[in-house]
Amino acid sequence: MTQNYKLILTTNMLELGQSYTEQFSLSQAEVNAFAEVTGDHNPLHIDAEYAATTVFKKPIVHGIFGISIFSKILGMKFPGEGTVYMKQDISFKRPMYIDVQYEAIATVKEINKERHQAIIETKITDKDTGKVCAIGQAQIMNNEKI
Repeated sequence: MTQNYKLILTTNMLELGQSYTEQFSLSQAEVNAFAEVTGDHNPLHIDAEYAATTVFKKPIVHGIFGISIFSKILGMKFPGEGTVYMKQDISFKRPMYIDVQYEAIATVKEINKERHQAIIETKITDKDTGKVCAIGQAQIMNNEKI
């Protein structure tokens, strides 16, 4: 997974409206490895000849693999270590393809300081077109940063 990122965080504590953006892409080798780990060998993801016969015309990334970048973002960067990923609601709007640049954007929408929890909007966009591929929200807990 290639990546670079931008963090807008003025304190160690999460605040409403703060966001984090990370650019990334996924390779066919990574998609194949995900298929091995999960057992999801749907030819739509791993067989170019099969995928060519579908509406997508080429292999697509497993949706859940595409959004898995938020596990790293929330658990390691925003807010970071110690974060418990409690819930994820997601809508897949467009397919993701290999070797395409995407942006994962995490934005703080709600904070419950008493419970050390936050609701984070999770969105993946195609970097070139700006079109949304997946959008949803995560519920997280971090006793030190929320």
